[in-house]
Amino acid sequence: MSCFLGVDVGSLTTKIVVIDDSLEVVFSAYRRNEGGPIEALQKLFATAALQRYPVAAAGTTGSGRHLAAVIIGADVVVNEITAHALAARSVEEDVQTVIDIGGQDSKIIYLKKGVSVGFNMNTVCAAGTGSFLDHQAARLNIPIEEFGGYALRSRNPAAIAGRCGVFAESDLIHKQQLGYRKEDLIAGLCLALAKNYLTNVARNRKPEPLVLFQGGVAANAGMRWALEKLLKVELHIPKHYQVMGALGAAILARNKLIAGGIGATSFRSAAAISASSYQPRGFICHDCANNCEISELYIEGFLASRWGSRCGKWADTERGGRKSAATKRKEAVHPL
Repeated sequence: MSCFLGVDVGSLTTKIVVIDDSLEVVFSAYRRNEGGPIEALQKLFATAALQRYPVAAAGTTGSGRHLAAVIIGADVVVNEITAHALAARSVEEDVQTVIDIGGQDSKIIYLKKGVSVGFNMNTVCAAGTGSFLDHQAARLNIPIEEFGGYALRSRNPAAIAGRCGVFAESDLIHKQQLGYRKEDLIAGLCLALAKNYLTNVARNRKPEPLVLFQGGVAANAGMRWALEKLLKVELHIPKHYQVMGALGAAILARNKLIAGGIGATSFRSAAAISASSYQPRGFICHDCANNCEISELYIEGFLASRWGSRCGKWADTERGGRKSAATKRKEAVHPL
């Protein structure tokens, strides 16, 4: 059985999906990065279950997609918007709006007849994202898994200023000091964050049904309740809502293989990924006014990839050997 792998490395979590040729998910997993996306990838690929699947093609997405592509030997690298839209269409062909709220970013994707026609993302405010909700749950001494349940029990939600994360937290603390019940505070916070999303991400454009709600925050019943209350539409949560980006990357890898865009896969095998040693490095190139920050990744001492050069000067990875004389000279000029 040929399988197709998708990896989504986000700001807080790393997700993996394996699908078969009929687009059925045969394996999925995710874990928190805990500050180390490379270690998170290695631990996921070390699982015995994942090593059973023969991978015919692999794709990566997410904010860490370029790093992940080098580590796993990806055949396809795709941005988050394309990956999430493709996954949404695969699970619900009538979808017209995708609401995706992850660890540190929020986005909304508009589709028409299965084709993406626009999207927006949060820019300067992370209010309502998973990291913000985690922080507020910890401050209120409530497990994040129970956060949404508190909101649903509220009968008198507090009025919380939600125009930005800083104001929301300050107002929440103020209302807490006034003696508001936890369920009313949390319900008010969910409503404020939902309003923030509609103002800053959806930009007051009414989502057209069918609306899919995906990303880690889709597990929060309070946020789902608040969004449905303000939008006055039903939100559909797909079965694999937490790993939709990885699912989209896997589907794209499959489609590219079928279209003949991939010969033999570059995938390195789960065992090699989990057992290798990785050394990320970087330096600032001062050869012109751009002052590009060049990132490098060494695998077992070999330079595997560079990225970050706007002019392409540092695109040469010098594959097949350890650090060359040119690399050593550059490191001497630009010490790390």
